[in-house]
Amino acid sequence: MAATALAADAAADTLDPAAAAERPPVLEIASLRKSFGSMLALDRCDLTLRQGEIVALLGASGCGKSTLLNIIAGFETADFGTLRLRGALLNKVPPHRRNIAMVFQSYALFPHMTVAGNIAYGLEVRGLGKAEMASRVAEMVGILRLQGLEGRYPQQLSGGQRQRVAVARALAIRPDMLLLDEAFSALDKNLREETQLELSLLLRRLDVTTILVTHDQREAFALADRVAVMHAGRIAQIGTPEQVYRHPATDQVLRFLGSANTLRGTARAGEIRLAEGLGYALPPGRTVPEGPVSVLFRTEDAGVSTVPTAIHRAHPARVTLSTFFGAQERVVLDLDGQQVVVDRPVRSADPLASLPAGSAVFLDLDPERCRLEAG
Repeated sequence: MAATALAADAAADTLDPAAAAERPPVLEIASLRKSFGSMLALDRCDLTLRQGEIVALLGASGCGKSTLLNIIAGFETADFGTLRLRGALLNKVPPHRRNIAMVFQSYALFPHMTVAGNIAYGLEVRGLGKAEMASRVAEMVGILRLQGLEGRYPQQLSGGQRQRVAVARALAIRPDMLLLDEAFSALDKNLREETQLELSLLLRRLDVTTILVTHDQREAFALADRVAVMHAGRIAQIGTPEQVYRHPATDQVLRFLGSANTLRGTARAGEIRLAEGLGYALPPGRTVPEGPVSVLFRTEDAGVSTVPTAIHRAHPARVTLSTFFGAQERVVLDLDGQQVVVDRPVRSADPLASLPAGSAVFLDLDPERCRLEAG
């Protein structure tokens, strides 16, 4: 199936927030804390996942997302707080007694076992009979498109095939929850994107409640119904991909999701002044203490023009660099000594495409799309 068709199907199948709220909770985390010596890894984390929901834990290295995943899996224990799986307290339940499956970044396939043997491993550990085991292995082979590979060993498989075997092994036990720990990072870009979309459709078809850990924003947005952005051991914001991207709750969320500019200015008399003679009036309902202020906005939320626009306040600037990326162009501007990066779509016969360095232009800044930080 083409990637665009897969993407459309995945978007159509995304769990509606209102519908999700009506489903029973699968995982409930309350006030979770975890320290390693003097380092606080998790600080009062709260999270609820409902049946069939896919939630991505997104954040920079060291933010606590892997620690949270390991506590859910049972590989680490929390210092404080509770975990419940389908209402049952999970804190002291060992990993092998939690009906939770995990797909690791390395896939962790057994090299001495065939594809069929790897898929059957969790079933054998749980003591399933041979007939039921064979039935489930055959079911997973069909669902993950592994026909004809049952007798091969991991070293005889491609990266994409190994990943599908790891997913098949995880789903064969019919887990209450699936955990994906950077499960796509070993694949090349095209295969990674195709696999993400295929897995998104599969998990929704099978109604598998899933937590995905990733540092990749595109991956989180492609797969998840909700995204939890983590920072310094806390969930800074959780919401649909569009909510966290378009309405960031904190400056850290804004900076982490996508590319952002930060301009220094001064708040005075209801205006934000970026330089002498450059500034804009505060939008209605927006307030900020007078004094130094940072103005944050995404690189795609600003525009460039060769003449002032009447829509927003236009600021004179000069081009320092223009880079072509196919359907998009990145323009770096000098705004009275401050650098501004603008990402803009490139259309055929665009008179602004590949602007030479030194070109005089205007920065079109929409105050409604700017976030203000005092100090």
